[in-house]
Amino acid sequence: MSNLSVVSDVPTVVVPESVRFRAACPDCRARFELAAAAIRLAIGATSRTTFYSFTCPECDAAVRKIAGERIVELLTDGGVRTLRLHTGR
Repeated sequence: MSNLSVVSDVPTVVVPESVRFRAACPDCRARFELAAAAIRLAIGATSRTTFYSFTCPECDAAVRKIAGERIVELLTDGGVRTLRLHTGR
């Protein structure tokens, strides 16, 4: 069985819903696991404008953290929804 499926001739990676990511809140210092659906990844033109965000399940704080290349790879491979903030001109 392949981990790839084809929808409208565009190959996509099928990711299990059980994928979880460890995270921590800088406000309340809670540590927890989040499903991919609870995280958003924004890819900017530079490493300083590439980040991921989520809401802390303990204190409801909006958390935003810089995402380096490895974090971007892990999040995208894990099925986190991605927003591109720039176009490759």
